[in-house]
Amino acid sequence: MEIKILGSGCSKCKALAASAQQAVAELKLDATVEKEEDMIKILAYQVMRTPALVVDGKVVAQGKVLSVNEVKKILS
Repeated sequence: MEIKILGSGCSKCKALAASAQQAVAELKLDATVEKEEDMIKILAYQVMRTPALVVDGKVVAQGKVLSVNEVKKILS
């Protein structure tokens, strides 16, 4: 599983990345969590609001910081 956090590197983006990493650890998933800060690459996902969560190439959330439990629900 490939998980990407799209955003500029702001505090909200970092918080979403932390939630995603913790969710992956708690679920014991074989997944990588990457942060993408390149705006050209972010726009390729047609994301207009950050932070955004992408799972296996599909945008599953954008524009808000998800809690660990919210990320776990998405990944389960």
